[in-house]
Amino acid sequence: MHDDSLLLGTELSVTELTTLIKRTLEEGFYGLRVSGELSNFRPASSGHWFFTLKDSTSSLSAIMFKSSAWRVSFKPQEGDKVVVTGSLDVYAARGTYQLKCDTMEKSGTGDILALLEKRKREYDEMGYFAPERKKRIPIKPKRVGVVTSATGAALQDILQILSRRAPSLDILILPATVQGNTAAQTIANRIRQANLLLLCDVLIVGRGGGSLEDLLPFSEDAVIRAIYESEIPVISAVGHEIDWALSDFVADLRAPTPSAAAELVSQGILDLCQKVESLGLAIHKGMQHRLQLLEQRIPSTEAMQRSMAHLLEKREYLLANAAHSMSQAYKEKLEKSSQRVLLATRELQALSPLAILARGYTLVFDSQGKAIHNREEAKVGERIKLTFIDGSRKALIEE
Repeated sequence: MHDDSLLLGTELSVTELTTLIKRTLEEGFYGLRVSGELSNFRPASSGHWFFTLKDSTSSLSAIMFKSSAWRVSFKPQEGDKVVVTGSLDVYAARGTYQLKCDTMEKSGTGDILALLEKRKREYDEMGYFAPERKKRIPIKPKRVGVVTSATGAALQDILQILSRRAPSLDILILPATVQGNTAAQTIANRIRQANLLLLCDVLIVGRGGGSLEDLLPFSEDAVIRAIYESEIPVISAVGHEIDWALSDFVADLRAPTPSAAAELVSQGILDLCQKVESLGLAIHKGMQHRLQLLEQRIPSTEAMQRSMAHLLEKREYLLANAAHSMSQAYKEKLEKSSQRVLLATRELQALSPLAILARGYTLVFDSQGKAIHNREEAKVGERIKLTFIDGSRKALIEE
């Protein structure tokens, strides 16, 4: 600080006086912690926040640069009662001063943080966060249980990611209240229900972003104990990356966001699908390569057609010759057989008694029907039978 007596009667330019005020304020007012109500909140496209911090009687211009604003765990709105930390900054061009904020939290957040830190130490001492008790998340789960609000954006993000990355994965929604006085018990009941009925292989427990107070149910004793006692592996997915809850420490795995939890739980299935796809492509390429080799060994289709036509023509010629030869052989054999039949017929006719009778000869039989061969057998006075070519007659031998 400067001695005011040194400035008495001293002529200063506006810039000199402003510079003196700037140095005095900025050097003397830093590490401030100021509470008030947000007013005229104007986020710029650059990412910086401009607003007024006021109470019942006074107001103070304030700014929070983008480098600090991204760390704020809630979305500031008009009328929010907040506590900021920072220092005074003088804007020399207009001769005004403002509060340059480094952090911002809702009123009472400091007490909540102190409470959470105390609980965190207690559970850590009881071994709730011990690495050796954490269960392994299954690489290829068949069913995933999701404990969250049935109407929240977090559930929609999870469903969208899982349907894209692992469409075969069965998803069981266990709706729960995730904000308010009854939220912690509702969440704990859903976790215990999943374990009692063995409803799934892994549980995602979480919600979308919010203020530190909004996320308190995931740091309550009921939820912590339910996750600790769960036989089903649990993934805690509460808020955004900068948010945290005690469920993150007791769970078997902490995901920075609900979307990240969906990606983690489906990674094994996605890797398997990609491996199967890669194998399918490799098999397809291998088959194409083998087919190309076979095509090189096999003559072209046109050449094969010409070869087959020539072969068929040759076979048809041989078949025609064979048919003609067979036909000729059949005719010759038939003609020879006919001649042999004719000769045999003539021989039979020549040897036939009827042929002899036809030449005027007669067969002579006695009364007993016995053939008479000579004159001694023909007795005088015996009745005989004479057989001609056209019939028979009976006769009496007289001499």
